[in-house]
Amino acid sequence: MFANSPVDIFAFAGREIFLKRDDLLHPAFSGNKARKFGYFLDHEFAGINKVIGHGSPLANSLYSLSTLAKMKGWQCDFYVDHIASQIVKHPTGNYAAALANGANIIDLSELMAQKLAFTQSQGEPQVLSGHNVSCEPALQTGSARLSCQEYIETQVLANEPTALFIPEGGRCSYAEYGVNVLAQEIVQFAQANDLVDLTVFLPSGTGTTALFLNQYFIRQQTAIRVVTCAVVGGDDYLRLQFSMLNPNTLEHPQIVNVGKKYHFGKLYPEFYAMWQRVCASGIQFELLYDPLGFIVLEDYLQRSEPGHVMYLHQGGLLGNETMLPRYQRKFGQSSYAHGAGYLLSDAKT
Repeated sequence: MFANSPVDIFAFAGREIFLKRDDLLHPAFSGNKARKFGYFLDHEFAGINKVIGHGSPLANSLYSLSTLAKMKGWQCDFYVDHIASQIVKHPTGNYAAALANGANIIDLSELMAQKLAFTQSQGEPQVLSGHNVSCEPALQTGSARLSCQEYIETQVLANEPTALFIPEGGRCSYAEYGVNVLAQEIVQFAQANDLVDLTVFLPSGTGTTALFLNQYFIRQQTAIRVVTCAVVGGDDYLRLQFSMLNPNTLEHPQIVNVGKKYHFGKLYPEFYAMWQRVCASGIQFELLYDPLGFIVLEDYLQRSEPGHVMYLHQGGLLGNETMLPRYQRKFGQSSYAHGAGYLLSDAKT
């Protein structure tokens, strides 16, 4: 794994909080995906020459998985439900960077649409618009409703004995290895600074990082606890994700919210305003998870008045190349964004 990521002092909501800079772990492999994929980076896998994953074509996990594959000398096959034609024609962000890393991005909807035109004996990968985005052989009868994960598990893995499959977003038990390293760093920081109480806050998708962090803190009998908010699917979805990894609810993080339902990936003016506000500090944050994270954190700080708080910066800045133009088209560009000095090229650093 990489060196201990630094901790900054960050002024937010009228107080100073700690900011764990996992965005600075490595120029090409950072944030929560680097932690969750850390086991695969640190260990040898004899006979493996390919890693298979799935998710959104714009996801940070796509880029991170392609980077992992590049570091290990593996091929990366990444399945997506659909790739919009605009993305294929004008690749940016995580999608473009994954292609540059040599990822083979497989569009399952294209595969389904063409299943009548192909047979398994003649199905060959097709190149879409000059990019290495392929269509697999036609789906078997009755499989049209399969999700990417179901398709991989039922029709791909049996034919890929030298491939390693990592579930979407790295939600698997192997993620515990790298998250435990992060937890150890946080414990060491708390001890070095005589912090008898520390709350670690982070926004969650699958909740893997939050779950394994809190589990570690409890099992090591520390006073550190994790508070999180659901960015994908809501609180019930997040609890389900926790339980799939650890059925012991006593080790689950605390979930908080602001009482409003937000739809993942939808553009909200308050998200854009919060992102501009925190980026005005000179530190760049991503636009998909951090805005809601800081909105919920501010409400939590005002209601709960906890002791010392650490916000976990989970990287993902490359995704801003896709998200920021969407926000600017919808809401324009304000002085906050100018004040932060944000450039699209900064997302790659």
